[in-house]
Amino acid sequence: MYSESDLNSAVEAGVVPADTAALFRAYIARTRQAPAVDEESFRLLTGFNDIFVAVAAVALLVGMAWLGEKAWLPLGGGAVALTSWGLAEYFTRRRRMALPSILLLLAFVGGVAASLVGAMIQFHVDDFSRSVMPDHPDSINGLFAAGIAAFAAVAAWLHWQRFMVPITVAAGAVAAAGMVIAPIIAFAPDGEHLVYPLVLLAGLAVFALAMWWDMSDLERRTRRSDVAFWLHLAAAPMIAHSVFHWLGVFDGRMSAAMAGVVIALYIGFALVALAVDRRALLVSSLAYVLYAMYSLFEQAQAVELSAALTAVIIGSALLMLSAFWHPMRGAIVNLLGGIRHRLPPVQMPVAA
Repeated sequence: MYSESDLNSAVEAGVVPADTAALFRAYIARTRQAPAVDEESFRLLTGFNDIFVAVAAVALLVGMAWLGEKAWLPLGGGAVALTSWGLAEYFTRRRRMALPSILLLLAFVGGVAASLVGAMIQFHVDDFSRSVMPDHPDSINGLFAAGIAAFAAVAAWLHWQRFMVPITVAAGAVAAAGMVIAPIIAFAPDGEHLVYPLVLLAGLAVFALAMWWDMSDLERRTRRSDVAFWLHLAAAPMIAHSVFHWLGVFDGRMSAAMAGVVIALYIGFALVALAVDRRALLVSSLAYVLYAMYSLFEQAQAVELSAALTAVIIGSALLMLSAFWHPMRGAIVNLLGGIRHRLPPVQMPVAA
């Protein structure tokens, strides 16, 4: 499987003429009855060898973490970070393997964070926090957590400078959000009540960043589109989970009114997904609308069939949405006026 970025690279290298690539894109769009942007393509597997290398890399990294931790607790994460960077020099920089590159990036950033967490445990930072601020030890711990998130964000930036794996920007954005949120929760009065509002704001910020990357490549032919995909995938759960938990969806039995609110929000998410041509919001909030539908059927005394009816209705609705994604998206985008020029195109390209 070859992505748009691969085809673009082939054009830049002179392997494939630009006109031929344009005709190929038009042919694919015509046969699928939708432009390429609607497919929301991204590279995950280039072949079964990706899975083989990923399994081997995970085994090696787990072993390195175990050995490093036995020697000295902070060395566990450090060994994972160093090993994953070394493996990325070959499997990412030279072989350009998709799945191993994603795993190695996550292992590197996670290893850096785990090393610092191990150092906190090794040096008994929690005891230090209790001695400095016995009444509010979590405040000091929050500062350390923000510092760990900051180091993780820097690690992601360094990895991006070297390897430019698309998921790296999303990992750095999430780490940066943690860097901002942790000290606010730690020092604000009743900070635990601010978790969901702060995560929601962070999710909206990541979503805005994703749209910035998307608008720089509306036809989704370069790596920038892949970066936007992962940013949308990071922003969606931050937005969806925060909104629904803030509303108290799982706080006891769901009322019919609350179920209606959940379904209305899901429809709103669907409209946003259609407009920006990204499905991440729909996937992230799927569990909540399933629960809402299930609750409605239970209250309608269809207890035995509630799960089956919920699965049939939601599954059918999503399949219909997928089948008619392009015409529905065209109708939504046409209502947005001047904004539509900042969104991916809805018209199928025409071959010369």
